[in-house]
Amino acid sequence: MGVEVVASVLWLGAVLLVVVGVVGLYVSRQRTLSQRVASFACQLNSGEQVSRMWQPGVAQFTRDRLLWWRTLSFSPRPARAWSRSVLVLEGREPVGQEDEEGRPLLLVHCRHGAEAFQLMMSEPAYAGLVSWLESGPRRPGPLV
Repeated sequence: MGVEVVASVLWLGAVLLVVVGVVGLYVSRQRTLSQRVASFACQLNSGEQVSRMWQPGVAQFTRDRLLWWRTLSFSPRPARAWSRSVLVLEGREPVGQEDEEGRPLLLVHCRHGAEAFQLMMSEPAYAGLVSWLESGPRRPGPLV
């Protein structure tokens, strides 16, 4: 074997090792996020217009915040966090679609202070979100 062949094989092996490592990190992150207690699949639409681009992700209830991680990211930190005491659900509507488990999806209109956004989630996830908000400290304003 020539030196060039050995160098090519080593280079190809290094590239393959990096690709396998990146895929492994991504799969591990997704598995960790989706298996956390009180986590659910949820798409985010920033802004008041529903026509904007939806970002797939995973949301999780904590004691005082709703955290949201992008699906296509390697970040260990959530991309968004909303305080339980400020988060208001302004409305919900059926989307006419189902998730991968056959559960109906809902479009949930939310407000966090001056920020308006929408979340798309399954009906059971919505029920959990409403329960989580209702079980928090009392605050003014209606829950939808």
